[in-house]
Amino acid sequence: MLTPDQRDAVVQAARLAARAHVLPRFRSLAPGDIDTKSGPADLVTIADTQAEAMIADTLSRTWPDAVVIGEEGVSRHPALRDSFASDATLVIVDPVDGTWNFAKGLSVFGMIIAVVRDGQTEFGMLYDPLLDDWVEADSTGARFVTSTGAVPCGLNRSGALDHLLGYMPLHLFDRATRVRLLPRFAHVGRMQNLRCSCHEYRMLAMGHGDFILSGPEPHPWDHAAGALAVQAAGGVSRFLDETDYTVARGQGVLLTATSQASWDAVAAEFSDLAAF
Repeated sequence: MLTPDQRDAVVQAARLAARAHVLPRFRSLAPGDIDTKSGPADLVTIADTQAEAMIADTLSRTWPDAVVIGEEGVSRHPALRDSFASDATLVIVDPVDGTWNFAKGLSVFGMIIAVVRDGQTEFGMLYDPLLDDWVEADSTGARFVTSTGAVPCGLNRSGALDHLLGYMPLHLFDRATRVRLLPRFAHVGRMQNLRCSCHEYRMLAMGHGDFILSGPEPHPWDHAAGALAVQAAGGVSRFLDETDYTVARGQGVLLTATSQASWDAVAAEFSDLAAF
């Protein structure tokens, strides 16, 4: 478990980077401030790279024993993925989660930080820079934190598939899989996608959703903090092949749900995705 000083170092690193590099560029990006990575919808902005660099620099001074690994660093140096299997203390950073939304001027974006030791996520932060509030989680539970204090997170407990609200980034799967999956969406109460893991996990942790189904490459910067938040509040996060979530695993379909009954209902409907 993190010490109070370590926790505060992580929280303040995110807040400082938001004020310095993220908020000033929201709806103020020049064309040259936006680039693509794996494809035309996979965007990176100057806010992503500079916020990530500032968080790493801040933590190198306030918590020098931690190894900071960010999404953009892995994008530039894919070999860094191997670090997720190490026993070092890692701080995994998504400096702007929902970059597509951010770059298009939509206010559904956030910042995600997860602290991992010996392969296990010990602390997670799902931060909304616009409102300066966050969901945080550790072994003592999950809390929604604002300027007025913190309140425990509470989850939905429904288990009937046709009553569930779920999030699934269907666009991450290949075309043949998308065609196969779409008819099943009619069996679910409601399926949607915010293009922002930060806010999708916040919705679950705050009782406004039931599950997140994601793959086939669930990146730790998208999922480690959110999976911990839902689990710490009493939910379930496992791959569809029944193995526990770990940041070291780079392939598979991850299902995070607010109750075991909901997890079972969704897993039964999408069981064939366990083969990914």
